[in-house]
Amino acid sequence: MSSPIEPKPADLPVIILVETQMGENIGAAARAMANFGLTELRLIRPRDGWPNEKARANASRGEGIVDNARLFDDLREATADLALTYATTARQHDLSKSVVSPARAADDMFNAIEGGQRVGVVFGRERWGLTSDEVALCDSILTIPVDPAYASLNVGQAVILVAYEWRKRLLNDADWTPFPAKERSPQASKDELFHLFDHLEGALDEVDFFRPPEKRPHMVRNLRSIFQKAQLNQQEIRTLRGAIAALERRPSPHMDRRLARLQAQAAQRGKAGESGDGTD
Repeated sequence: MSSPIEPKPADLPVIILVETQMGENIGAAARAMANFGLTELRLIRPRDGWPNEKARANASRGEGIVDNARLFDDLREATADLALTYATTARQHDLSKSVVSPARAADDMFNAIEGGQRVGVVFGRERWGLTSDEVALCDSILTIPVDPAYASLNVGQAVILVAYEWRKRLLNDADWTPFPAKERSPQASKDELFHLFDHLEGALDEVDFFRPPEKRPHMVRNLRSIFQKAQLNQQEIRTLRGAIAALERRPSPHMDRRLARLQAQAAQRGKAGESGDGTD
């Protein structure tokens, strides 16, 4: 599995937070950005001032993003060098603008960046989001398809959803994962599976599991069906047979070694007792 080619910072969407009230939320947004490979954070008049230690403490490996965040006085200044911007909002505004989902926005941003444009996503205040004037400065409205009954999202949550969709589009491979599945033991052969059946059914016969006797064929078929559906590999067959052997209380090399060790310890204690002088 090959790793994706990571774009240069100039080829990534910019995240812009407008008058964020809490440093913790800025830190959470930076953490979300770091999770999905975004690097540039711009802040417009954060309420609690800047720099903010709470933002850095909540960034969790996104400290570099916090440390390099740029401050601006207003949205116009913060987006002046960008060609395409999205205003994230859960409210409908009386503006004639396209409205897109995070997935559609990711497609459009990717295409714009491929064409040499810089793009940005704008997030509003925790309590009341973006003003209509701020939305008007952006090219499109980006809205997240939350349940209308409760559309409120934390700033960090909103950033992570948008960043996730961007990352998916960048990878452009629905099956890509950062690490492969652990290599399995080879698939068990039918012969190995049949021996498991014999072992299990023999052990169950010993404890009179199949009752009444006339139902035994039906119960055996059900048990075999369970294990056939599991597509067991060789290691799993060995594990199951070991478990059956343990339940049968069959002696094992481990138990033999433990018994021999205990016997040796008892013999040593006996010798020590015999060598005493017999005095009190």
